Amino acid sequence: MTDLPARRLLLVHAHPDDESINNGATMAKYANEGARVTLVTCTLGEEGEVIPPDLAQLAADRDDTLGAHRIGELAAAMKELGVTDHTFLGGPGRFRDSGMMGLPQNHREGAFWNADVDDAAAYLVEVIRKRRPQVLVTYDPNGGYGHPDHIQAHRVAMRAAELAAEPAYRRDLGTPHTIAKVYWNRVPRSVVEAGFARLRAAGKDIPFPGIATVDDVPGVVDDERITAEIDGTAYAEAKAAAMRAHATQIAVDGPFFALSNDLGQPLFAAEFYELVGGRSGAPAGERESDLFAGVVQ
Repeated sequence: MTDLPARRLLLVHAHPDDESINNGATMAKYANEGARVTLVTCTLGEEGEVIPPDLAQLAADRDDTLGAHRIGELAAAMKELGVTDHTFLGGPGRFRDSGMMGLPQNHREGAFWNADVDDAAAYLVEVIRKRRPQVLVTYDPNGGYGHPDHIQAHRVAMRAAELAAEPAYRRDLGTPHTIAKVYWNRVPRSVVEAGFARLRAAGKDIPFPGIATVDDVPGVVDDERITAEIDGTAYAEAKAAAMRAHATQIAVDGPFFALSNDLGQPLFAAEFYELVGGRSGAPAGERESDLFAGVVQ
């Protein structure tokens, strides 16, 4: 394995655009620094609402071609972040977007929410054993905000990390590998509140008809839960460009953005994480500033 880059980061997300909103600056930073950044996206996001009127026909209740379109959006976003290693779990379209919790789409044949966790995890085990990441980033058990695909992505990622390290598990998928550190996406409440205060202070200059609330932001927790903070200031423009590439899902205007509900949210350059597996590389009581801190390379 001597040909592998010294630092290897794996991110597991539910739909195209989730990675840019949650981790765009982090991904751009590590890609620029020479780390291997691997993104695995679990669905094509076929059930997403479409923002631009001229693309409305892509939606699931019309032509149902949004998934194929979002493959292109994701590729464009990854180009903006400098990430060249991105794939779909089991291949494009293997698992379908399940829609929001409680909708009939949750039970549609092929929906990610219906997948057997171990069966889906096997696809990710193969990725882990080939790329051999030291760091894994995914969602918390609630998927950040309760979307079935986000919850399932969490389950699949955590299970795959276990199975990939198990010597007796499917050696046909590669040599066992243990991921040193596992993080969940988080946002500290104080940062979110300050971001919305800036948004409200913009007054009539806000480019959207309404303002979202703190409850609309996935993964918000009390500040003390945060164990790592990545300063993405130098990559804020790359993150914004990546988000803008997901044009069917996100409207970006300056330091703000909105999803299909047209409610403004602050765009954060700093990105935050909670370490849930492995050992912190920061002194006791301090946040890590590097997800690879303490990792033996």
